[in-house]
Amino acid sequence: MQFEKTFIDGLLLVKPDVYPDDRGYFFESFNKNKFSDGGINDSFVQDNISKSVKGTVRGLHYQIGEYAQGKLCSVVVGKVLDVAVDIRFGSPSFGKYYAVELSEENKNQLWIPPGFAHGFSVLSDVAIFSYKCTSLYNKQSERAILFNDPDLNINWKISNPNVSQKDLQARSFKEIEKDFLY
Repeated sequence: MQFEKTFIDGLLLVKPDVYPDDRGYFFESFNKNKFSDGGINDSFVQDNISKSVKGTVRGLHYQIGEYAQGKLCSVVVGKVLDVAVDIRFGSPSFGKYYAVELSEENKNQLWIPPGFAHGFSVLSDVAIFSYKCTSLYNKQSERAILFNDPDLNINWKISNPNVSQKDLQARSFKEIEKDFLY
């Protein structure tokens, strides 16, 4: 298993060792000891799965305070563009984003620690997206940034995005509060 640092401090691309044969394949999607050796020592308390159709954008979501979440993201079926935006005030990469394709083919995962807004767009006909969280969901602590905020200028690699009404009413990047300090 490889843990690759990205240009944003704290974000890691996880590449599992995959063992294919004529029956299919096998790989460990999580191993506490290997993740600890790779620099991820957080405990996971909740697993989430979503199914979405092509062109869907979910995000940019995050939680604050004691419910701030780290997320280990992967795709079981299909392909997505996974996006993490640094919202840690004082960070050298504050307001910058990292985007990576996660798919059932590459089996890669993205580790997103607390202090990032997260979202993804669906590039395949259907995607089943899975993510492990370090904190439980708490409605009062949830926040969102508008997915198409011009200050972030994220290229979601889709046209005519399918976005929930809730996400369309999210805050602009300039309006976020200093919930995370670097």
